[in-house]
Amino acid sequence: MLQLQHISKVYHTANQEFHALKDISIRFRENEFVSILGQSGSGKTTLLNIIGGLDQYTSGDLLIQGKSTKQFKDRDWDSYRNHTIGFVFQSYNLIGHQTALSNVEIAMTLSGVSKAERKKRAIEALERVGLKDHLYKKPSQMSGGQMQRIAIARALVNNPKVVLADEPTGALDSETSVQIMELLKDIAKERLVIMVTHNPELAKTYSTRIVQVLDGNILSDSNPYEPTEEKTQGDIQFTKTKMNFLTALALSFNNLLTKKGRTFLIAFAGSIGIIGIALILALSNGVSDYVKKVQEDTLVSLPLTISEQNQSNLLATSPDLSDKPYKDNNELGVNTVLTKLLKKQIGKNDLASFKKYLEENASQVEALTKDVRYQYNLQPYIYESDTSNGPKSILPSTLADEVETSNQTMKGYLHNIDYWSELSSDTNMLESQYDVLEGRLPTDKSEIVLIADENNEISDLLLYSLRFKDPSELNDAKKLDELGSQTYQYSDFIGKTFKAVVNTNRFVKENNQWINKIDDKSYMKTQIENGLELKIVGVLRQKEGTRSSVNSPSGGVAYTSALIDYTSEQIQNSDIVKEQEANPTINVFTGKEFAKDPKPFNSADLTEEEKIQLAKMTPEQQAQYVQQYNDNLAATYEENLAKLGVIDKSKPAAIEFYTSSFQQKQELKDFINAYNTAKKDAGDDDKVLAYSDDIQTIMSSITTMVGVITTVLVGFVAISLIVSSIMIAIITYISVLERTKEIGILRAMGASKKDIRRIFTAETAIEGFISGVLGIAITLLATFPINAIVAQTTKVDGVAQLPWDAALILILISIVLTVLAGLIPSRIAAKKDPVESLRSE
Repeated sequence: MLQLQHISKVYHTANQEFHALKDISIRFRENEFVSILGQSGSGKTTLLNIIGGLDQYTSGDLLIQGKSTKQFKDRDWDSYRNHTIGFVFQSYNLIGHQTALSNVEIAMTLSGVSKAERKKRAIEALERVGLKDHLYKKPSQMSGGQMQRIAIARALVNNPKVVLADEPTGALDSETSVQIMELLKDIAKERLVIMVTHNPELAKTYSTRIVQVLDGNILSDSNPYEPTEEKTQGDIQFTKTKMNFLTALALSFNNLLTKKGRTFLIAFAGSIGIIGIALILALSNGVSDYVKKVQEDTLVSLPLTISEQNQSNLLATSPDLSDKPYKDNNELGVNTVLTKLLKKQIGKNDLASFKKYLEENASQVEALTKDVRYQYNLQPYIYESDTSNGPKSILPSTLADEVETSNQTMKGYLHNIDYWSELSSDTNMLESQYDVLEGRLPTDKSEIVLIADENNEISDLLLYSLRFKDPSELNDAKKLDELGSQTYQYSDFIGKTFKAVVNTNRFVKENNQWINKIDDKSYMKTQIENGLELKIVGVLRQKEGTRSSVNSPSGGVAYTSALIDYTSEQIQNSDIVKEQEANPTINVFTGKEFAKDPKPFNSADLTEEEKIQLAKMTPEQQAQYVQQYNDNLAATYEENLAKLGVIDKSKPAAIEFYTSSFQQKQELKDFINAYNTAKKDAGDDDKVLAYSDDIQTIMSSITTMVGVITTVLVGFVAISLIVSSIMIAIITYISVLERTKEIGILRAMGASKKDIRRIFTAETAIEGFISGVLGIAITLLATFPINAIVAQTTKVDGVAQLPWDAALILILISIVLTVLAGLIPSRIAAKKDPVESLRSE
C-alpha cells in the first residue's frame, strides 16, 4: 500500500544543512503493526511525518497504491491526511475548548459527513475506546489515558487505512500504556499501524514488525515486505476536504467562550465607533422626523399659495459673481440688481385663467387637496356692539391710537394687529387641528368662534383688541401687572356679539360727491346698530402637538366664508358701486372725470364754498383733506372699485391649496407644473404661473444642513472604527499565536489552508457581530435618557430614533470591518507549517 523510495529529508539552517533522512526505502503491508525504534534525533518522527503528509521529502518518492506523490498539490495532501491517515500523538493534541465528542467529530466535518452521521460515528468510536460516559467532557476534565483514547477515537472515526502513532504511551503510566497498546494491536488487525517509540519492550510485545532507525538510516527491518507482483491501480482520487463556514463559526465561538472577559472587552472597544455613529444617526433621524412633522403641521397653516402679485423670486435677486470671470481693468461695470428686482415686481399671475382651469378639473383638484380657498382683497369691518361710548372699531384695530407710547415700532405693530381670519370649510381639517372646548363650530355668516392656543391661553392683545379688556388699562402699569393672573370661563366668551358694517355703508352722497363718514360718530353709530350681528358660538383650542394652526398660534377669532360672500354681495348691490360702474369715466368721490394727467393740490382750483370749509378745519384736518384730495385726484376707475371693496369672483387675489401629506402636495405641484407646461407649449407665456414653496425650501435647507453635519460627524467617528479594526487585527494575530497547536491539529486531520483562514475569518466575524450588536444595544439604551432630557428641556419628543435598517447596516459594517482586519492574521495562520505548529505549546 505504502512505499518509500530513496526518501531523503534535508533541513536548511542559516549556514549548514541537516540530513534528517538519508535515502530511506521501505514498503508496508495493508494491515500490520510496525514499530519504528530509534534514539531521539534519529529521524523516526520525521519519517512518520513524511508518511503522514505533514512534512515533504527533499528527494525520492512516496508511493500510495503504486502511484507517485511527486505531483501532489496542497489540496491532495490535505485530502490524503483526512481520508487515509489517522494520527495519534504523544501529547494527545486535543482542542481544549471542544468536548470529547466534538474533538472526534472535527475530522468528519472536513469529509463532508452529515451532522447526524457525524454524531453517530463519533459516539461509536468513543464507545470502542471505552469513553461512552465521557462524551461531553472537555480534555481538561479527563486523565491522560482518557485523552489518548479520544485521540485514538479521532484517528479511527474516518476509517483511515493507516494509523500513525508518535510515542502514544510516552506521557502515560505503565498500566495505561498497556491499555493503549492493546487498542493499537486490535486496530492493526484491519489496517496498517505505524508506531514510533523508543521502548523496545513494547515494540517486541505488540508489533508484528520492528524497524530500527539511526542517524537517518534504516539499520534493520525484522519483517520486510517484498511483494512478488506490484499492484498498480488507476489515478488516485481523494475526495476534496472542506470545512463549512458553520463549523468554522462553531470552533471560533467555542474558543471565544473560553476567553469571555477578553472577548467582551474587544467587543466593547470595537463597539465605541458603532455607538458614536449610531447615536449620530439616531439624532439625525430624530431631527429629520421632527422637521418632517413640523412640515406636516405647517401644511395647514402655510398652504401652497399662488398670489396675483408675483414676488416668488424677489429674494433670489442678489449679486452673483460665481459665473462671472475675474476682471482686472480700469473700468467699472454695472451689476443690474435693481433692474432685475423691478422686472420681477412687474410680473403678475393670471389667476383668472388658472381658476377657470381648476373649475374645469374640479374632480382632479378635489383628489389632490383637502381644501382650496380663493382669497380676495376684501375684509369685513367689525365694531363693538355697544356704541354707548361711541363707535369702537375691532377690525381694523384702533389700539395704536389708544396706547400712549412714543415707540413708533410699537405703534406700527399695534396698527397691524389682526387676529381675525377666515375659517376653513373642511370639517375634517378643523377636527384634526382643534378641540371644541365649548359650544360648536359656526354654520352661517353671523357665527364666529374664539380660538385658544394649545396651552388653553389667548393673547392679552386679543383681549384688548376684542375689548374684553379696556384698552385704557394699557396705560396703567398696575393694571398690566394684574392681567397675567386672571382667568376666564368659556361662558365668558360664548354669546359675545360684534357688528359687521359693510364698507360701502360708510359713504354718503352729498353735493354730487360720495363722502366718507367714518369720522362722523353719530352716522357710524347708526350704521353699527343696523349692521350684521356676529356672535361667538364656540371656543376652540389648538390640539396638543400641532406646531401651527389655521389662524394665529396665540389665539384669534375666525369667521366663515359666508361672511365674505355676504359682504361682497352687499357691496355689489350698494348705490355707490352701481353709480361708479355705470359711470366708469367719472370719479364718484369728486364728481369729476378721472384725471388723465393729475396735478397736486392747489387751493386756486377750489370753489369758494370749498375754501370756506377748508378754512374752518384744524391743521390736522386740513392735511387729511389735502391727502384725500390728492388721492381722489390721482385715482383710477379700478382703484375706486378696489377701495369700495368690489371683487371679481373670477379673479382671486390669491389661491391657497391645503394638502394632507407631502406626497399629495408634490402631486399638486406636478399638476400646476403641467398647467404651466401646457400654457408654454400653447405660446401663452403670460398665463404661466410663478410660485414658490417657501416652507419646503426652508425645511429642505434645514434637512440638507442636518445631513451635512451628520456626514461630517460620522466621518470623524469613523476614525474610531479604523482604530478598533487595527486593534482587532492585533488581537486576532495574538489569537493565531495562542491557537498555533490547534492549527497544527486541524492541518494534521486534513484541514486546508483555506479552512484555517475560514476559522479565523469566522472568529473576527463573530467579534464584529458582537461589537455591532453591543453598540446598537448601548445606543438604544442611551436614547432613553437623551429623549427624556430633550423632551424636558425643549418639549420635543423622540429626538433620538435609530432606524432599524441603519442598525442592521451598522452591524453589517462592524462585521465587514473586523473581517477585513482579520485578513492578514488569518493568512499568517494558514501559512503556518503543521509540523512546527504541532510542536508549539
